[in-house]
Amino acid sequence: MTTSNELRLLPWSGPEGKPCYLSTDDPDGYISRLADNIEAVQLATAAELLEKASGSLDNEDAGRDNLRRLGHDLTGALRDVLRVAVSRGHLLAATESHSI
Repeated sequence: MTTSNELRLLPWSGPEGKPCYLSTDDPDGYISRLADNIEAVQLATAAELLEKASGSLDNEDAGRDNLRRLGHDLTGALRDVLRVAVSRGHLLAATESHSI
């Protein structure tokens, strides 16, 4: 098992929106691979939304409802990307402490 400072923040929330963590010695295990795949989808979705936002903000005819929906989607994507960044930052720190 990993130590408490090596827990991986998973890219999904548990009950009541609480964070989920993984403790494992196997970075290639099923849950680790599932988390990696979900993170990849989340990052790709954020990139697509960013491109869509750039186009929509340049469009003077973009409707208020469309912009509100886009803002809502961007907020969710930013939340996902931030979680990925935090998780990967923790993984990097854990990896660096093992190499010392």
